[in-house]
Amino acid sequence: MKRSILVVDDDPSVLYTVKHILERADLKVRTASSGKECLKVLQKGFKGLVLMDVVMPEMDGWDTVKEIVERGFINDVIICMLTGQEEPDSKMDALKEYVLDYIRKPFDTQKLVALAKEYLSYLK
Repeated sequence: MKRSILVVDDDPSVLYTVKHILERADLKVRTASSGKECLKVLQKGFKGLVLMDVVMPEMDGWDTVKEIVERGFINDVIICMLTGQEEPDSKMDALKEYVLDYIRKPFDTQKLVALAKEYLSYLK
C-alpha cells in the first residue's frame, strides 16, 4: 500500500498550497481542516505522514497529537508539526517523542518535498 500524507490545517489556502506542492512531486495527499477531522481520518486507517498545524481552533495541534497517542493511532504514523510559530510552546515537552520534526512556515518547497519523501521512506 502506498503511504500518503495528511495535511492538517484550519487555513484553506495552506491546505491547497501544501497539497498542490506535494502532489506535483507525485505524492498522495489528503487534507483535514481540524484536529477532529484528522482523528476521523486516522480512525478510518490512515497510515503515513501527518503534517500538523499547531494553532487551530477548538483542538490545537498538540491536543490532536495527544489524542492520536491516547487512541492508539500512532502506529505507522509519523507526525511533523508544520506551523507559523517560531518556537514550540510548552505543550510540546510532553509530546516531543511523538513528533519527528518542527517545520516552520513559510517553508522552502523543495525542502518540504525532500523531507516528506524521506519521512515516508521510514514507513514500511
